[in-house]
Order: sequence, then structure tokens, then C-alpha cells
Amino acid sequence: MANEEVNSGRRRFLTASTTVVGAVGAGFAAVPFIKSWSPSARARFAGAPVTQDISSLEEGQQLVINWRGQPIFIAKRSKAMLDILPQMDALVADPKSDASVQPTYAKNENRSVKPEILVLIGVCTHLGCAPELHAEIKPQPFDPNWKGGYFCPCHKSRYDISGRVYKSQPAPLNLPVPPYFFQDDNTLVIGVDPKGAA
Repeated sequence: MANEEVNSGRRRFLTASTTVVGAVGAGFAAVPFIKSWSPSARARFAGAPVTQDISSLEEGQQLVINWRGQPIFIAKRSKAMLDILPQMDALVADPKSDASVQPTYAKNENRSVKPEILVLIGVCTHLGCAPELHAEIKPQPFDPNWKGGYFCPCHKSRYDISGRVYKSQPAPLNLPVPPYFFQDDNTLVIGVDPKGAA
């Protein structure tokens, strides 16, 4: 009988020891697996916000930067360009940008935080070409009544100076607006919503 008590005690000790060693081993085995779920440094960098100084940007000009592998258009619009926008409502397919992609703080006629500064993802919503800015309000070979905006050379889609697509174009939606905010009057941060924005 005394022998059985020793054996059962030994059995409990071995069972507990094996359980502890197994749990520790499972923990060590799980670390690389769980670590693989976090994005790599390269992936984190690719999605990181981008800061851009726009102090040298003049009316009618555009900067093109890269964020998440996509071109970002930053254009400075003149008062004349902004004054034309209400006239464009009848010509564009989605004047209120209801079906298009933009943050709620940019869902307005200007599709921007500050009326004069336009920030767009520069990828045509048809097949992903890069539209070109034709800022001047003057006749163009592709439109004798051009009021300024973007023209996609691949399949001839036209967008107004807020990135809203004209009616009856190959492109189905307005150019997307990325999340962004102004760090100060001359510094844009692309990829992050302003504090307090939904």
C-alpha cells in the first residue's frame, strides 16, 4: 500500500511536470506563428502616413506624391476654378459624390478640407490609368468647352476640377479622396483623418 502511494504521488508529479513543459513548449511554438500575423516593417512603411510641404504650390499647379503605392494628386485651385464648380453639377454623373469614395469631411462640392487645395488618389476609376491635370479653362482637343479638370488619356474619361466624373464616361465614379489633414497651413498629412473626424 505504501508503494502505491509513492507511485501515485510520482504519477501526479510527472503529469504536472509534463503539463507545464508542454504548455511552455506550446507557448514558444505559438510565438513565431502569432508574430507572423503582424505586418512586416516594409508593409508598415508602405501604409504609413506621408507628410508633404505645399508652401511652393501655385494656383493651377499639382504635386504628385506616392502613398500606399498609389499616386496622390495635390492641386491648388484658383478662385476662377472654384467659381465654375456649381456650373459643373449638371455635367457630372455624381455631383454630390454620393456613390464615390471620400471621407465625410471632404463630401462637399469642393471635395476638400480647404476649398483651394484638392487631394485625390490619381487613379482613374475605369481601369486604373493616371488622369492628367488640364487646369486651364480653355478649349482642349478632347473638349472644346473645357472648364478645367482631369482627362484620362487611356480611355478618354473626363473629370472636373474636383475630380467628379462627367456623365457618359467609361469611368463610373469620381476620383477617390484619401484620408488627410492639414498639420499647419503649408503641411499636409496623407493617410490619416483629422483628430475628431469620423
